Amino acid sequence: MNADISKVLERLEKQSELEKSRKIYVSPEDKMLAITKETGELLNMILRLKKAKNVLEVGMSTGYSTIWCAEAIMGKQSRIITIEQNTNKIARAEKNFKDANVSQIITIKSGTAKKVLSELNQKSKNKELFDFVLIDADKENVIDYFDLILPMTSVGGVIVTDNMLYPEKYKEHMKKYAEHIKKHQNVHSITLPIGNGEEFTIKLE
Repeated sequence: MNADISKVLERLEKQSELEKSRKIYVSPEDKMLAITKETGELLNMILRLKKAKNVLEVGMSTGYSTIWCAEAIMGKQSRIITIEQNTNKIARAEKNFKDANVSQIITIKSGTAKKVLSELNQKSKNKELFDFVLIDADKENVIDYFDLILPMTSVGGVIVTDNMLYPEKYKEHMKKYAEHIKKHQNVHSITLPIGNGEEFTIKLE
């Protein structure tokens, strides 16, 4: 792994651990709320195996998961579109991307996930679709996000959704989400007990 990327990931992992252990106080709106390192490593491997080029991330936070994705697809004329509405987190992520030297393939869309996804959905017609999507935004609207994302996902594309098992407070929302996915005939999905619980969904023909 590139030294710049490794350095930034390690710094963010330390910050996340301090927040989770409550060794430092961070206001709720400024918490990283990042995926686990284990999940980042798995996403990175999947992106490499798929030779993904077009990535969509819903819920960037300070860019930890974005950097894991960027590391896997650098140098392949690839792109990552990531969505975040917290302006402070956007500023922090931009610095992290610059420090990791991955800014060139990342486009940040500022705004609510539903609004940005609706705009992307309209523009996606007759354009290249996403072959990998990570959903890690507010859980109350996760079903709406999935329904907007699925038409923008290529056949064989992967949608990964975080927090399927933890924290406990999201369990009811994620249970409804898993049930919703099962209603679709053109996807295959499985919940894996990795990190905070990841739903891996593949779009079929």
